[in-house]
Amino acid sequence: MRIILLGAPGAGKGTQAQFLTKKYNIPQISTGDMLRAAIKAGTEMGKMAKEAMDAGRLVTDEIIIGLVKDRISEDDCKNGFLLDGFPRTLAQADAVTNAGIEIDAVIEIDVPDEEIVKRMSGRRAHLASGRTYHLIYNPPKVAGKDDLTGEDLVQRDDDKEEVVLDRLKVYHEQTEPLIGYYKEQASKNSKLKYIRVDGTADIKDVEEAIVSQLG
Repeated sequence: MRIILLGAPGAGKGTQAQFLTKKYNIPQISTGDMLRAAIKAGTEMGKMAKEAMDAGRLVTDEIIIGLVKDRISEDDCKNGFLLDGFPRTLAQADAVTNAGIEIDAVIEIDVPDEEIVKRMSGRRAHLASGRTYHLIYNPPKVAGKDDLTGEDLVQRDDDKEEVVLDRLKVYHEQTEPLIGYYKEQASKNSKLKYIRVDGTADIKDVEEAIVSQLG
């Protein structure tokens, strides 16, 4: 089961990734983890990535694709893999296709922007313990205070409304075009499934919707 997960930040990709990797016994492959591992191991691609980063340059798509190809040839990918946060752009999606990396399913978790803003801007955290709350979905017993220590809760910078809106703008500009790209690929390739699920549904319902369509 070789899967790409698509969806805006805050759509619930992390939750579904955890579920899918357990269910199908496949690793979740994130480009950040891959980069760190390759640099630490001193692989050829890792050296090229480190050189770019040390020089303050972005790691090229060619290097990232090389890392993905190296990673998916490892033993733990024999049942497949789940690509997390990659590809992010049409150029990267083309590079995946041109590299001959086969994908079985692209899963889009669809959540409207206003719901994402509500989800993310409502988060509050107790930084010392990592406990998180939500003003609407999981409020603390006492407003603004951690349930166990009574200490103040904070809103992380990443969860502030203006930051969430900026991240959504980048997503719509760079990553959303992949939806059309993979729908078209699926229409031409009977081996590729394009699955769209309603990310505003209950988590269990989202899981069931994905599994029923993966078949």
